[in-house]
This record gives sequence, C-alpha cells and structure tokens, in this order.
Amino acid sequence: MRNHHTIGVLVAGLLLGTLTACSSSGEPKTIRTTVTQTVTATPGEEAAAKTDDGTLKMGARKGADFAEDNIHITIQALEYQQPYKGPQPQIEDFQGGDTWATASVKVCNVRGADITVDQSVWSLAYADGTNIEITGSSGGDMPKPEYPMDKTVKAGRCAAGLIAFPVPGKTRPARLVYQPEDSDPVEWAIPKR
Repeated sequence: MRNHHTIGVLVAGLLLGTLTACSSSGEPKTIRTTVTQTVTATPGEEAAAKTDDGTLKMGARKGADFAEDNIHITIQALEYQQPYKGPQPQIEDFQGGDTWATASVKVCNVRGADITVDQSVWSLAYADGTNIEITGSSGGDMPKPEYPMDKTVKAGRCAAGLIAFPVPGKTRPARLVYQPEDSDPVEWAIPKR
C-alpha cells in the first residue's frame, strides 16, 4: 500500500480574459473577469493514521527518505503485545522488568542503497518520561520470528519480526519509538489494552 495524496479540483484552471462590449457611446468597454481555482487535499494514509498527539497509530506505515545517502525506506510498527503470549525466555536481574513484551515491526528498503537494520534503534517510551531499550539478547529462546540484528537489506526487500523488551508488567508504555542515529524519531501510540 502506498501513500497517495489526492487533489480534487473544484474549478478547473485559472482564466483571465478580456471581454469587449459596446457602450451606448460607441466606445469599446473593457471588462476583466477572473475565475479562481479552489484546490482541496484529501489526507493520505499517514495523516489519517496519526493520533491526536501526532504519533502514528499502531499498524501505520511511515516513509523516510535520506536523499543525500540515496536511501528510501518505509517503517511500520504492526503490533505490540504485553505480556508476550509465547514461550517466555528467562529474565535476568540485569535486564530489568518482570515480563516480556514484543513489538512486531517491519522496515522495507524501497529503493536506493543497501541499508542495515538492527533492533537497537527501537525503544519503548513511557508517559513518565522513562524509556526501555532492547536487552541486546538474540537467538536462543527469544520470541520468534525475531527481528534481525545488524542485517543488510537490499533495495526492494524488507526485514520483519519481533523485538522483545523486558518490561514491568503493571505499567504499559505510551509509545514505540524508532530512531536511527542522526534522525528524528518516529513514534507509534501503544493501545491502552
């Protein structure tokens, strides 16, 4: 599915014309008429997929272009699950949290140069301003299918899978955040339940 912006034209074209009429004195009289054009834009998928605070709704896709590097990608957060309903990996004290949550995500390299995808650019943001990063653990008993760590994705291909976060079970994050180095964050609202 691609982002399409539809422009509806209510009055086609701009017309400036000169009409000549005869006055009673026999002298030509010049009348200028102007027809204006009204253009309305229909919001595209991305605009319709935003919440009241500007974050994207879960499932929404966001395009990102880094023209100077010839990179054109789409980023999508498909689903957030807390607690994760699959086999539970062991949570170690150093990881924090008391339960596992997962984010199902997808990044596509639309065109241009090869890109490298990694879980480390994803995090959870809470209403109180705290954040939870990934553990850095992969493989073994981590939730499957696992989103890749440090994988090259060629143009026209995608990377998708689950990213696991050790979270406090009684508190739910407000947003899932995607933020590669030197770029603005893209955020998806996490549904209350």
